[in-house]
Formats: sequence, structure tokens, C-alpha cells
Amino acid sequence: MASNKHFDKSPSNLSNNSDIQEPGRPSVPQTVKFGRRTSSGRYISYSRDDLDSELGSQDFMSYTVQIPPTPDNQPMDPSISQKVEEQYVSNSMFTGGFNSATRAHLMDKVIETKTNHPQMAGAKGSSCAIPGCDAKVMSDERGQDLLPCECDFKICRDCFIDAVKTGGGICPGCKEPYKNTHLTDQVDDNGQQRPMLPGGGGSKMERRLSLMKSTNKSALMRSQTGDFDHNRWLFETTGTYGYGNAFWTKDGNFGSGKDGDGDGDGMEAQDLMSKPWRPLTRKLKIPAGVISPYRLLIFIRIVVLALFLTWRIKHQNPDAIWLWGMSVVCELWFALSWLLDQLPKLCPINRATDLQVLKEKFETPTASNPTGKSDLPGFDVFVSTADPEKEPPLVTANTILSILAAEYPVEKLSCYVSDDGGALLTFEAMAEAASFANIWVPFCRKHAIEPRNPDSYFSLKRDPYKNKVKSDFVKDRRRVKREFDEFKVRVNSLPDSIRRRSDAYHAREEIKAMKMQRQNRDDEILEPVKIPKATWMADGTHWPGTWLTSASDHAKGDHAGIIQVMLKPPSDEPLHGVSEGFLDLTDVDIRLPLLVYVSREKRPGYDHNKKAGAMNALVRASAIMSNGPFILNLDCDHYIYNSEALREGMCFMMDRGGDRLCYVQFPQRFEGIDPSDRYANHNTVFFDVNMRALDGLMGPVYVGTGCLFRRIALYGFNPPRSKDFSPSCWSCCFPRSKKKNIPEENRALRMSDYDDEEMNLSLVPKKFGNSTFLIDSIPVAEFQGRPLADHPAVKNGRPPGALTIPRELLDASTVAEAIAVISCWYEDKTEWGSRIGWIYGSVTEDVVTGYRMHNRGWKSVYCVTKRDAFRGTAPINLTDRLHQVLRWATGSVEIFFSRNNALLASSKMKILQRIAYLNVGIYPFTSIFLIVYCFLPALSLFSGQFIVQTLNVTFLVYLLIISITLCLLALLEIKWSGISLEEWWRNEQFWLIGGTSAHLAAVLQGLLKVVAGVEISFTLTSKSGGDDIDDEFADLYMVKWTSLMIPPITIIMVNLIAIAVGFSRTIYSVVPQWSKLIGGVFFSFWVLAHLYPFAKGLMGRRGRTPTIVYVWSGLVAITISLLWVAINPPAGNTEIGGNFSFP
Repeated sequence: MASNKHFDKSPSNLSNNSDIQEPGRPSVPQTVKFGRRTSSGRYISYSRDDLDSELGSQDFMSYTVQIPPTPDNQPMDPSISQKVEEQYVSNSMFTGGFNSATRAHLMDKVIETKTNHPQMAGAKGSSCAIPGCDAKVMSDERGQDLLPCECDFKICRDCFIDAVKTGGGICPGCKEPYKNTHLTDQVDDNGQQRPMLPGGGGSKMERRLSLMKSTNKSALMRSQTGDFDHNRWLFETTGTYGYGNAFWTKDGNFGSGKDGDGDGDGMEAQDLMSKPWRPLTRKLKIPAGVISPYRLLIFIRIVVLALFLTWRIKHQNPDAIWLWGMSVVCELWFALSWLLDQLPKLCPINRATDLQVLKEKFETPTASNPTGKSDLPGFDVFVSTADPEKEPPLVTANTILSILAAEYPVEKLSCYVSDDGGALLTFEAMAEAASFANIWVPFCRKHAIEPRNPDSYFSLKRDPYKNKVKSDFVKDRRRVKREFDEFKVRVNSLPDSIRRRSDAYHAREEIKAMKMQRQNRDDEILEPVKIPKATWMADGTHWPGTWLTSASDHAKGDHAGIIQVMLKPPSDEPLHGVSEGFLDLTDVDIRLPLLVYVSREKRPGYDHNKKAGAMNALVRASAIMSNGPFILNLDCDHYIYNSEALREGMCFMMDRGGDRLCYVQFPQRFEGIDPSDRYANHNTVFFDVNMRALDGLMGPVYVGTGCLFRRIALYGFNPPRSKDFSPSCWSCCFPRSKKKNIPEENRALRMSDYDDEEMNLSLVPKKFGNSTFLIDSIPVAEFQGRPLADHPAVKNGRPPGALTIPRELLDASTVAEAIAVISCWYEDKTEWGSRIGWIYGSVTEDVVTGYRMHNRGWKSVYCVTKRDAFRGTAPINLTDRLHQVLRWATGSVEIFFSRNNALLASSKMKILQRIAYLNVGIYPFTSIFLIVYCFLPALSLFSGQFIVQTLNVTFLVYLLIISITLCLLALLEIKWSGISLEEWWRNEQFWLIGGTSAHLAAVLQGLLKVVAGVEISFTLTSKSGGDDIDDEFADLYMVKWTSLMIPPITIIMVNLIAIAVGFSRTIYSVVPQWSKLIGGVFFSFWVLAHLYPFAKGLMGRRGRTPTIVYVWSGLVAITISLLWVAINPPAGNTEIGGNFSFP
């Protein structure tokens, strides 16, 4: 007899019951919604057929079954029941939202192809041998069947419980009594019993909190102090040290072994007598021979600029007062803009990490961690995508594969994919990626593959066999390459596959509807049957997200929330592969990290806040499902290029003082850029100069991707041990009361502006929403994110070994709660988007989010790794690049006119950091003055005047000093940052290109939005370009017209004509003014030299629009100018050239 699987009220147990049939209808099978109540009072239903839309379901009946535990209906062993429930959860798609029940749809398969990995959703397994039961047999971490009887009779969990309770404990196969009726924990190969989960008493969150409650003050003190000399243990220095104060050994040879080779049994308390405490990071200061002249030149240039501007104001040009006035105003603004950009660069620094020390502290056997199990905190990685047409699913899949293969403890790593479009194409592409990860991830671990993006790895032009020593590498690589090629074909064919499948199911539905119509209406005229054309999943049910043909509740901006666990959480212990099968994985851990697909609910009438809203939904869902204290967010096209990148970032967070870091920002590196980097796509000046300089202040700005966050910093809490206020003019007038003596542990979570004010717990639901799961997870995340308390000066630390316990298994109530927090209504009347999470209201939500954290006193660091941490793609087409810059500049204008303006920053933000943020909001306004200044040389040549009356020695000396100091500063920046001179020049060129096009449009758009409330979008009007698909940089030569190109084109043409007119006028003048001509021509060539990449982009592909066209354009302009001068020569002169003669 089939047994129905349903949920008990207990949050962690499954219960059972026999089939319940409706009286009078014994022959009709019934659809049961397996109901359950969550801790917050919501009910969920769990049904295999819930989403099936077959007509004729009128004969079926749905109801909820809830049976409380009774003496004859006791739940099975908690650890086993949780594992079984996790299998059900991982094979189920959870949907729900506003005013709708949360449903768990049990899926037979998620993709058309076969899935073999036991963690994969829809993985195939053995069926129960009991007649009439189609349930799956329980399986272990390897996917092998768990059979309770020695006769190996296959039986599912529910039938086994029925056999034990109602059948006298007799095996249905061999008819012998079961020797073990409790299914205790399995025994591993070494004969050791696997560790049990924490005690089953209390709720899931109570068990999480029990660890934190047990770590009292005395325990922390015992782990930090001892009977040995601290002066020998810690050597304080003012030289190079990590993010805290600690001695950094020059030889770096303090391992855990006796010889410093790191192979010992760990650092014991006695070892600290002779071995100094080692930090995880250190500061590498810029050499004094570079930074001292750099600062001196900045001071000299400031003085020279002040003297020059004073001289310019005093020495007017009465012949062209209008030209003089415009130039002086522009020069004053340029001086201010340069000062805002240069002052934050006074304290640049570099940093370095020590991964060996991280391994010794967190993954080496010690007294507090005898087994050497990883004590690193959990890690949640967010990948966001919105439109599979603009963001190809294959690119997103490669990014996910690089995350799953990252070098971080598998049981601590989780990956969440946000599909804001709710597309089945993205869903099935992610499922294909999870299936291919079964091969790719073990292959990477076995052979230490870099990079771990399969598409990038197999596209490498260098020798793939370099430094590979294993004899089977060539064979393994060939096999994996073939599998990857097949994987790419499957993903690329998904759009057609989904369309054909949906058409087939739709035709079946129409046929069934027509048959039913004929049965009900025998002699009547039949009308055409109209059935909404749905999009169907691989298991033959409706896709709950966006359909290919939009319908109600299935359109973009109108669909239910969806959560699917693609890869369930791995086992707590390493799981090594076998030599049989595809690859020899004998000594390779084959576990895969948790992978979750998330598509938040969207409904008409709600402002979903684009990417920021999607990221906040992931923050809440991940807090309930895995609650990693650290979050890494990546764009779908940015993959992990360095598999150790997560560990590099964790070095900063786990070092002394790391609890005051809100995020670690990594530089953005790009692939697919043309070798000359025509439009400065690498943006190296910003990432290697500006960001390194900000790292010497309060830290770099958040740039949207490649950023490692501390979760509680995203929650809007203040940093620990934050100072009351910096001294200000108000302190003497309004003195603050003396701070209360509150223990530091009690002040770890604060959201007020004062350190001595504890957070009012009654206001927490108003800030975070009404999810008790989410609120209870906050102190857990804060505790797990603390640095290791292995140093007497480490404040707010956690004891070693506290994070070696297994993670909680997923159950249905947990995922159901995650569905609730991603609903469209959850953020109503909360502080999500205003103080908590990613901040709403700006196109550049990344900069605003980082600014809010710095404004609360948090610090950030810049992590530049030897091998690039992440790599992504950037637009190389001119028009696409201009629109990208337009979006950034528009966000900056919005910041300037909002309360996020740095002028309104709190006193917790340092003055130079405030100047840096002020420059972020001001730099687009430079375009107004830049446009005017680019036309000044042309106006000078047209009028025959110049910005000064004569090119005297004083003006030329000032101009020479300003130019030389600028060049020297550039050379020194190149020296301490490591960029090249060509990169610096490309940045200067695109600064003028963007300033005369996108920045001006952003200012106009921002002013119209603020003043008149009108929003303007600059869109592409036409496109034309090459069709050579074999050219890697074909997109570079495409010419797409946009209105942003009008100002630069006008500047180019006006300056070219002005040069011709200036030469003609000087030649025909009676008294030629060669000094004014030279001044005007020099500045015109300065403008044209900066706009050269723009003009080159307008020419398109080389050979199709020859350069001679521009040469002829110049000749035509000169000819027209000479013709105009010949027709209307200067009065009293008919000789070309006037009195000019060559010396």
C-alpha cells in the first residue's frame, strides 16, 4: 500500500500515516496537500500534483492532513528524519507570495538529461519495492541506498516505519525481523560513528543560539590569557603590521611544525612562548623615495595653481574680455576639480595576505580543534541576472561553476542565483550547470585547475600542460573537454527545447479540452477551445515564473516567488570519490556546495527597485537558509579567476580589528578588451590609483561587484567599538553625558548614533520585517563573523573551534520562510532599502550603499591579489561604453542632489574620505566647463584673440610649471600603482570624451529630474557595423548612432575649421599675430588629441571607412576658409601673407 508523505507540526521531524480514503469513493486516488505550519504562523502545502494543470482534475480532491504525534505515531530518529526531509526539500520547488499559499512541488526531474550526483535536485534513485508505492529509497551522501535489512530489500522511509509499527518489525522481503529498527547514524569506512547533530530539544534557531550563549566572558578570557610572558608572545611595533598591531616575521617561517614547514600538529599554548603571534595581513607602505616627492609635488602644484589663478584674475584681456572671463571661470573649476581628486591620494598603501597563516589558524589541529576541521565562517555568494536575452545563460553558468569550484570549505560555501526575470531558460541552464559540476569541480580539485571557469580555461592560449605532473591529466582533460562541449550545446539548445516541449504539451491540452467538450455537448456546435499557452517544465508541469507567452501571474513583473535547491547542502565530512567511472577520483572530495535558485515575487503596482531589490531579497533568503556571516556579490559575467580569492578576502575579515570592516573590495579586471584599450575599458587609473589611495583612508568605495560584505554591516548596524563623536564646534556647546560602562559583548549590535544606547528589541520587526527566522539569525551571523580570539588584544572575538560543528539540515519550514521573505510585500513599512541592505533611490546603488556604511564609521579595505581575483566583461563598443558612463554619471548627479551628498556626512567620516565622496557627486558637473573650454581655442582662432592679451614670459612659465608638475605626478602615480603610461594616457583621453558627451547628458538628465521631475533616457536610434563573426573584436568597429555623439563631433569639426580659418586670417593679415595663432592652434590640437579615439571609433572598421576621408574633410574645410578669405580679404591688403617673411 502506498504511504502518503506529509509534514508534522514539529519543525524538524517527518511523521507518517496510512492512506486516507474518502468514504464512498474508494477507487478514486486523492491529491493530498501535505500541510505544515511555520514558526511565524504561515501554513505551507506540499504536493507532487499541485502545479499539474491537466483537465479532468475535477475528480480529484485536495485537502490538508495534519496528524499530531501520538503513542502509536511517534516520529523517527531526528537525525535520520532531518536527512530524509532534506532530500524531499532538495527535490522540491517552493513557490508562493502575497495572498497565496506556499507550495512545495515535488519534481521528478529538473532537466531533460539524467542527473547522477546525489546532491542534485531530481537525482535518480531506487524505487520502493513495496507494491503500489513509487517513493524513493533513502540514500546517503554518495547516493547509495540505505537498506535496513541484510537481504537488501529496497524500502522507502514511510513503508519502513509502517513495517516496524504495524507489521511487527518484519522485513517484507525476507520475512525476518529487523535487527535495527531505529536507523542509527551510519558508520564510515574508518569505523568511526559520524557526529550527531546538536540535541533535538528546542527549535532550530534555539540550537543555533545555544553555541553563542555558552561562550561567556570567562571562556573568552581563558582563551586569550595564560601563564606566559605576553611581551615574548606579542611584539608591538609601529612599522609594517597587519590590519591590527602585530609583529610580521620577515622570513615568514613560523609554521605549525617544528621546522616551520606547516606539517606539525598545530600551535599549542607552550609554542606561544617561543613563537610570536602572526597576523593574517600586513600593510606594504609606498617607499619614501616615491611617496615623499609625490606629496611635495602636490603641494607645489597647489601653490602654483593659486598663484597662476591670482595672476589670471588680475591680468585681464581688454581686447576680448568675454574670452578671458570664460577661460578664468573654467580654470577655477578645473583647479577645484583637480584638488578634490588629488587630496584623497595623499596616503596610498598596498596590502598583502598570508594564506598559510590562515590555514594554520583555522584548519590545523589544535587543542581547541583536535580534528583540524575548518573553523572558517560560512560564505554566501550572490550571482544576479535579470534577462537571459541580454545576459546569456551560458555566461552565468560558467560563473556559477567557478564559484562551486572555489577553494573554500565545501560545507561552508553557498551560492545563490537571483533570476529577476523568472525565466525557465535561466532555471534549466542553472540545473545543467549543477549537473556538469559533478564532473568539473572534482577535475579542478584533482589537477589544481586555474581559472575554474571552464569556458575561460579551455580558451587559454598558453600551454595547458605546464606544471601538470599527474599521468592521467591528459586523459582527464580530454574527457572533461568533450563533456563541456556537450554541456554548451545543451545550454545553447535550451530555448528551442523549451519551446518545442511547451508546444507539445499545449497541443495535448487542446486535444483533451476538445474531447471533454465533445463529451459534454453532443449535438451542439463546438466553439474553438482557447487555452492559455503555458511554458512547461521538464517534469511535465507548468513553470510558475514568466511564460514565453505572457499570461496573468506568469509575466515579467507579475509572477510568484520561486526557490529551488539545485544542490542540497553537502555532508559535513569529506566524501572521496572512487576509481570507477568517468574519472579516477580516489583521493578527491566530490562534494559540491549548496546551490539555490531564487526568483523573488513580482506583482504589478509594486516598486521592485531593480538590482538593489533583488540583492536584498537574496540577503533575507540566504539568512534563513544558510546565514553565512559573509556575502560576496558578483555580476553574472564576473567569475572567480583566482580560486583562493575567497580566502584572501577572509584574511582581512579574520585579522585583528577585522570586525570593524564592512567590506573587502576587489579590483575589477576585464577580458575581451582590444589590445590598445581604445576607450579605457580597463579603467586601471581608477582601480589601481584612486582605490589604492582610498585604502589609506577609511577604505575604497563599493563598485557593485567583486565585493565581500560583512552581513551585519549590510543590516545597518554600527561597527563595534565606534567612537562617540569626533571633536566639533558643537561639543563645547552641547556636551554629551558620560558613557555608561556597558560590556563590549552587549554592544556588538547597535543601530543608534550613540554607543551607550542599546537597540530596542521591540523595534526590530519594524526594521527587518516580521520574520522571526530572520531576526533570530542576526546575532548568530554577528557571532560567527567575529575574528578568532587567539590574541589578548583581539576584542569582540570568538573562541577557537566554535564553528566546527555541522550546519543545520534544510527542512521545509525553513524554505517556506525563505519564500515569505522574498515576497513583494515583505519590505512594506520596514527599513529595507533605506538603512538596511542595498540602498534604493539611485542608479548607482552600489556607491550609496558603501557611503552609508562609511558614514556609520565602518572601514573597508582594498584587496589586490597577485593573480586577479575576478574577471568579467566590459563593452568595447563606443556607444555601449558611452551609455555605461552615462548611467554612472547619472547616479552621481542623483547622489549630489540627495541626502547622500558628502557635505551632509556625519562626523564619523574622515575629512579626506568625505572629499572623495564629494568628488563622486561633483565630477559630472565638470562637463559644463569642459565643453566651454574645448570651444575656447576655436573661438580664439575665429576672433583672432586669445585668453591672454599676449603670450608673455609669466604666462608661459606658469603654464610650463603646471604642465611639468602634472607630468611628474603622473609618472610617480605610475611608479607606486604599477600602471603603464599608455593606460594613464588612455584614461586622460576618455576623460575628455566622456566629459563632453555622457557627463553632460547626465547633468541635463539629473537637473530635469530634480527640478521638473522629468526623466530622459538616451537610447540607440540606429546601428550599423561589421558582420564578421570570426573577429574577436568585431563589436569594437560597430558604429551605433546615439545623440551622445553630437557634442564631441561638433567640437572636432569646429576646431578643425577654426584651425584653417586661423591660418588663413594670419596669412592675410597686415600684421600677423603669430603668437595668438600658435596659442589657439596649440590648445585646439590638445583638444583633438584627446578626441582622437572618438574620431577613430566613428571611422568603423579599418579599410571600410578610410582615414583619407577625414583628411579630405580637413582639406575641404581649409579650401573653403581660403576661398572665404580670398573673396573677402582684410581691408587694405591684397597680398597673401601680409608682411610675413621666413627668417
